[in-house]
Amino acid sequence: MGLINAPKFIVDHNVGKLTRWLRIMGYDTWFFNGTNDVDLIAAALAEGRVILTRDTQIVKRGVIASGRLKAVLIQSDEPEQQMRQVIDTLNLDCQFRPFALCLECNQPLLARSPPQVKDRVPLYVFQTQSQYMECPACHRIYWRGTHWQAMTKRLKKFMKGKAEE
Repeated sequence: MGLINAPKFIVDHNVGKLTRWLRIMGYDTWFFNGTNDVDLIAAALAEGRVILTRDTQIVKRGVIASGRLKAVLIQSDEPEQQMRQVIDTLNLDCQFRPFALCLECNQPLLARSPPQVKDRVPLYVFQTQSQYMECPACHRIYWRGTHWQAMTKRLKKFMKGKAEE
């Protein structure tokens, strides 16, 4: 799946944990924390985003029922089952562009050299890591530590679930 054809998402507040996982996978994902369905639909239409929601009223809207706007009605309350549903329904690639976006603000990350981050990461991290990424918007620094390893393991679990079905 190329970048141009990759789906972009807008995640309703009622399934907010999907936001982080889709960003981890590299998918452009907005979190919508408003309560007005009209605003959610307008944002999705303006950006060509797929709506992910548990709100049955949203998917009954004409613009979605007619197929003009795509939405996925999430069935489960459980985040892992929600991810499996999204991956299966939209045939997403868990290895699309992993760890390419900021998990907080959805911006593409930029490579940084160790000297560029020396004073901005813990000493142990600086001594044990050689690759860093930075968000140009919020300036968070990312590296491939234990948290990254845990997320990678979980992504593989999502993929395994997809392959078994």
